Amino acid sequence: MSNMSECIFCRIASGAVHAHFVYRSPRVVAFLDIHPIRAGHVQIIPREHLAYFDSLPAEVSAEIFNLAQRLAPVLRQRWNVERVAFLFTGTDIAHAHAHVLPLVEPTDITSRRYIAEEHVSFQGAPRAPDSELAATAAVIEAALRTSPGEFA
Repeated sequence: MSNMSECIFCRIASGAVHAHFVYRSPRVVAFLDIHPIRAGHVQIIPREHLAYFDSLPAEVSAEIFNLAQRLAPVLRQRWNVERVAFLFTGTDIAHAHAHVLPLVEPTDITSRRYIAEEHVSFQGAPRAPDSELAATAAVIEAALRTSPGEFA
């Protein structure tokens, strides 16, 4: 993306676009995905516009990873799941972003390589209502405030 003012994640990080934040620091922000795979689906992004995860400065990637590790037990406990996914993607928005989400079903995060059917169709996840996102963000943010962390 040549114009950072058009990048949705840059606009969220700057506060120009509303998001349901669960964490803010000088380097990164974390907020709920508005098209969650599962409730509690959090996006963690650098405030700086960096298109690829391999462009992240070490201190920023460390903060993202540490925050994901703090989020994981919160999400496991709140949604009563055994596992939490952590992954970087970049197919939709050219701004480095990590996903952290409770895994309810084995297919919540998958690859075509694991799908047996030749023809599979997918649809986008529905947009979560703002009232639901606000309540979820409040629960996660409160849990992060009360849990120990090196950059709290």
